[in-house]
Amino acid sequence: MWRRVTSLSPVISTSKPTSLDQAAFGFKIWRSSFSTETPTLVKDGPTSFKERNLFITFVLGGPGSGKGTQCQKIVETFGFKHLSAGELLRREIESNSEQWSQMLNTIKEGRIVPSEVTVKLIQQEMESSDSNKFLIDGFPRTEENRIAFEKFTGLEPNVVLFFDCPEEEMVKRVLNRNEGRVDDNIDTVKKRLKVFEILNLPVIDYYSKRGKLHKINAVGTEDEIFEKVRPIFSTCGMMSPYFTF
Repeated sequence: MWRRVTSLSPVISTSKPTSLDQAAFGFKIWRSSFSTETPTLVKDGPTSFKERNLFITFVLGGPGSGKGTQCQKIVETFGFKHLSAGELLRREIESNSEQWSQMLNTIKEGRIVPSEVTVKLIQQEMESSDSNKFLIDGFPRTEENRIAFEKFTGLEPNVVLFFDCPEEEMVKRVLNRNEGRVDDNIDTVKKRLKVFEILNLPVIDYYSKRGKLHKINAVGTEDEIFEKVRPIFSTCGMMSPYFTF
């Protein structure tokens, strides 16, 4: 396996901090730990991260598109390691909940999280896993995300799934689910959908032109939608969780 070696840049303030300053201070430290510089790779084991024969799938779709449910079915059927970019970020924030609490409202909308932070978290999970098949859920959200992933990992996805769902259906699904998400109300859901549409379209167009995008009509029952997904992986020879790529 590989790991990144990074340094923490100090951030010093001489004035008495306000609550907003403290939040910004915490974010600067958090961001500095995920340097934009190309990391030094240190060998931990016999096989290089880049030498592993990886099969990477990006899974895209707006909130409420059903991509999380379909990811579970893909994992159960084909044995992928599921990595949710949103969950990785929330876990990182919650591990420092007091320090980051003042930034949650902004971060959950995806407006200030630097691409290198998300890529770092994803790569750490990939490097620590024994799996060679990864299902990366909710990433890349932007062209900047996409470029950062390729830059820092030297990898590209084999397959990109896009779960296409009408806005009204996504809003209804999000409001009906009961996950304790404080941002699941109609105003924030519509805002998240607008942000997704603006930022994700260039990513979808890019992978479509590269011939890697598979657009899935995400309307129907869970099983009906999965039957549209299954052939994509079956044609790659992935017939069961015991398939090794």
